[in-house]
Amino acid sequence: MYVLGNFIAAIAVILGYIISVLTWIIIIRALLSWVNPDPYNMIVQILHRVTEPILAPIRRMIPMHNIGIDVSPIIAILFLWFVKLFIVRTMIELAVRLR
Repeated sequence: MYVLGNFIAAIAVILGYIISVLTWIIIIRALLSWVNPDPYNMIVQILHRVTEPILAPIRRMIPMHNIGIDVSPIIAILFLWFVKLFIVRTMIELAVRLR
């Protein structure tokens, strides 16, 4: 069970890092939306390709045309924090118990 515990702990740590990186990418995209960047810039295109699969379902579920601002980045960040706090911590606790 020691090997399984280490494997689960490693997956939890990697998942935590991925969630942190995604959070920062969403923040950067939200900040860039304030300055109207060039849509043909390679970095802007990469940011849109990475974040759109996360933000598009939120925009479909919550219509934001009445609000006037896009709150989908805030909702996405809250969801990612929830995943990090709940799932990653649960996986780490499971890994500790399996050791």
